Amino acid sequence: QVQLVESGGGLVQPGGSLRLSCAASGFTLEYYAIGWFRQAPGKEREGVSCISSSDDSTWYADSVKGRFTISRDNAKNTVYLQMNSLKPEDTAVYYCAAGNSTTLVLRGYIEVWGQGTLVTVSS
Repeated sequence: QVQLVESGGGLVQPGGSLRLSCAASGFTLEYYAIGWFRQAPGKEREGVSCISSSDDSTWYADSVKGRFTISRDNAKNTVYLQMNSLKPEDTAVYYCAAGNSTTLVLRGYIEVWGQGTLVTVSS
């Protein structure tokens, strides 16, 4: 079975931090570009960050640049999203997704979607 499973979401106060994990099973993440997306209630899904399959190149949405960091641990077949200085507007369900390149992932050409993990930023 090919799947991605997100974890690490929860409730955090504004200014706090969370680290999301995206663990792959049934395939090797090292050979895929991985993107993080989020969807807040009443809003469209948006791309948050992406990391390439061939190197450590990354992309971030302007809204999270400087606050979020994407990384991968190929030995654990896992991609992470470190989220710092969280704001209430970061509240959303966060999804990870695998594709064949960063360009394809950001354009929505996804091979595998995760089920999502909820992040709530509130006092």
